[in-house]
Amino acid sequence: MTMPATLNDRYAAVRVRVADAARRAGRTEQDIILVAVTKNADPTQIRVLLEAGHRDLGENRLPTLLQHVAVVDEYLDRLRVLSGTRDARERASADILGDPTRGPALAVATPGIAPVRWHMIGHVQRNKAKKVVECCRLIHSVDSLRLAEEVQTVALRRDAVVDVLIQVNCSGEDQKSGCPPAAASALAEQIDTMVNVRVRGLMTMAAADATDSELRATFARCWHLYEDIVPRRLAGGKFNLLSMGMSGDFEIAIEEGANIVRVGSAIFGDALVEDENDEED
Repeated sequence: MTMPATLNDRYAAVRVRVADAARRAGRTEQDIILVAVTKNADPTQIRVLLEAGHRDLGENRLPTLLQHVAVVDEYLDRLRVLSGTRDARERASADILGDPTRGPALAVATPGIAPVRWHMIGHVQRNKAKKVVECCRLIHSVDSLRLAEEVQTVALRRDAVVDVLIQVNCSGEDQKSGCPPAAASALAEQIDTMVNVRVRGLMTMAAADATDSELRATFARCWHLYEDIVPRRLAGGKFNLLSMGMSGDFEIAIEEGANIVRVGSAIFGDALVEDENDEED
């Protein structure tokens, strides 16, 4: 498949692929949250994506997250000044933050959250949890009770509620982060007892060299775990997010039940050559 030359064309092509995969799975594009992974994007590319109306951005390393949050805030601040109204920033993000029909709705933003929905998709070290909580709307990569407890401590100090996903190692790779599949249900129950952490669902990654059948097996394993937990009505019945799939496999992930996909190189181009969910430094 030849990649379109411009970012706008690549973004449009990805959205068509998301919509087609959703349709094959008996859903619609509005049922899927597309997270654009900006890891190797430059500020101009990020602004182009914002101008196209996109509001879900993902990062896997804290230093890059902080840089890109600053870029986005500066851009939306400038938009507010140029518009001559104090409410321009909120209106700029209202399409995704204020419309519960666009994708599975996340909770209302807490104070200090960037005006787009920032997603932390990489491994989070406990000593960096504070900065991640300050910036991100959803943390995809909580893989242990100790990390969840650290997020709870930070959130409590901020008088905030933090939405998280449990990362599950459904591919069985030794080098992958994530709790074992057999431990996911118990971890979800433990996190659900925390006042300031809300467990919203699961996340997994497939092996980079997996065949289509192996991809489907990995994603189906996570979907079955997710479906087993949903009836327990964790997070007040808001356990409703399943994050699976990246640039090379997001269509299969959607067909296997994902309602969040994390796409970098298919949007920003071939410059993004590393794993879109690699470990945080």
